[in-house]
Amino acid sequence: MKEIYDIFSKSVKKKKVSKERHKIIIDFRERNSRLPAYLFNRGFEVDFRELKVGDYVVGDVIIERKEVRDFVGSIINKRLVRQLLELSQHERKFLFVEGNLDLSCDKFFNISSNAVRGFLLSVGLKYGVPIIFTRDAEDSSRFMWVLANKKNKEIDLNFSKRARTKKEQLEFVLEGFFGIGPKSAKKLLERFGDLKSIFDASFEELEEILGKKAEVFYLLNEKY
Repeated sequence: MKEIYDIFSKSVKKKKVSKERHKIIIDFRERNSRLPAYLFNRGFEVDFRELKVGDYVVGDVIIERKEVRDFVGSIINKRLVRQLLELSQHERKFLFVEGNLDLSCDKFFNISSNAVRGFLLSVGLKYGVPIIFTRDAEDSSRFMWVLANKKNKEIDLNFSKRARTKKEQLEFVLEGFFGIGPKSAKKLLERFGDLKSIFDASFEELEEILGKKAEVFYLLNEKY
């Protein structure tokens, strides 16, 4: 295994790199990842900041990076849906997934393999975000280095997130409830029209659409 230099240590060994050091902006929450060290050794000028969208910015390209376990976990808790929605507002973007996404079994990290396949398809079809599968952090650094050498323009980081439409806001609130996905959220809104009507609906009415998941909303009427 190749040695990784600790770019945060005071006693960093010097390594020869090319004269031109491409700048890469990295969200500060990625400091504990191995990827920044690989990027530094590959010749990047690393700049840690708080990014509103994505984890890495190479020129005018925004990259959201997920290790396989985090990728699947963020599907389950629906965090990735919000991140993809924000990422989709930009013209040039990628989702990097690191690790072995082995879907040969029925289950993958306690989620149906077909559910993961369906989500992968929606990443491209619904959100228009290209996916790059990499072997590990070092492989991701190679992709980013090639990307940097394509002479991309620099992006303006003072952009603001796209405001969600009212419809998207309503769906987003509903998808925050455990077990409620995009399809169920849309069915509820089509049936009841607004959040108040959904929350005031009887258990029987909710059960027609959600089945056993209706219990999640019915608890709203219970006192602590």
